[in-house]
Amino acid sequence: MNKIKKDDMVIVIAGREKGKSGKVLAVKDGKVLVEGVNKVKKHTKPSAMDQNGGIIEKEAFLDASNVMYYHKNRPTRIGFKMDGDKKVRVAKTTGEVID
Repeated sequence: MNKIKKDDMVIVIAGREKGKSGKVLAVKDGKVLVEGVNKVKKHTKPSAMDQNGGIIEKEAFLDASNVMYYHKNRPTRIGFKMDGDKKVRVAKTTGEVID
């Protein structure tokens, strides 16, 4: 069970994008794709799908260790606890169940 999941709000805590926040678009192999963060320019050739090609700007993956879950307008670490027979994520600052 991963600590950061798709559609979570996160804030970047390290690197050149430090301080920016956004919604997680994807999680893959310990990396996260955050909306509006870590934009890169990609050069594309014309193809059947994209007739023009050119330079497109899109988000690139960040390491999951460089982002922190954003809960009630402050960053927090995430822990786990058993809720009956179900394992749930818990915000460490408030102790509230996230999902």
